[in-house]
Amino acid sequence: MISRIHHAGIVVKRLHDAYRFYRDVLSLPLVREAEVRDQGVRAALLSAGDTEVELLEPIAPGTGVARFLERRGEGLHHVCFETPDVSRMLADLASRGVELIDRTPRQGLAGTIAFLHPRACDGVLCELATPPAGHADAPASPLRFKRLVVGSTDVTKTSAKFQDLFGLGTTQINGGPRAMLAIGRSAILIVPAAEVGGTEGMVALSFVSDAFQDLKRALDREGVQALRGTGEVTIEPVSSHGVHLHISRYE
Repeated sequence: MISRIHHAGIVVKRLHDAYRFYRDVLSLPLVREAEVRDQGVRAALLSAGDTEVELLEPIAPGTGVARFLERRGEGLHHVCFETPDVSRMLADLASRGVELIDRTPRQGLAGTIAFLHPRACDGVLCELATPPAGHADAPASPLRFKRLVVGSTDVTKTSAKFQDLFGLGTTQINGGPRAMLAIGRSAILIVPAAEVGGTEGMVALSFVSDAFQDLKRALDREGVQALRGTGEVTIEPVSSHGVHLHISRYE
């Protein structure tokens, strides 16, 4: 049903400012940028290995993304799963009584898309996407998406829900009441909400760097606020447009 995480969506105040961090400091190559009028956004996709990061700037008041920015500020907005046939998957979910935002697919930056309601996914806004036929491979990136971290008040329940909705498999993990759901080369890590400040839903992104020393120099040069270790850095949301980012030199 699901082949990979297509992208993680991040709401930002201004694309121009977000480019300075995600494109210029992290060196994520720009794949494409466009205005998506029915969503009231200007959006950009940047390559991160076999996954992408989507930046969303609201350009019209009263839209979902504009309301998100007003209420919560910049930060993680949604996760998008790639499927070979959005229409077929949407019909299957509807027949099972899954709460949807889109009853029929529409066009978005990622191709043919549709959104599930966050209530269907324990507080996570999930998008489905079928990229256009013959779309080019994303350019090479020094960062590869590793995992999305999700907070939950009931890890077992949330894990079972994602497995049921999207056909995801579990992987072995050590250390407490956690669940790891594999999707291609990446994964969703579900942790107790109490461990992440009580937050339910998307809380952090994790990447692997193929040029870790270059990355650290770029962070230092730009004065990025981060906790630095010999093999990993954790970037503070104040520097990454509201997103907790963990970047490691190791798998």
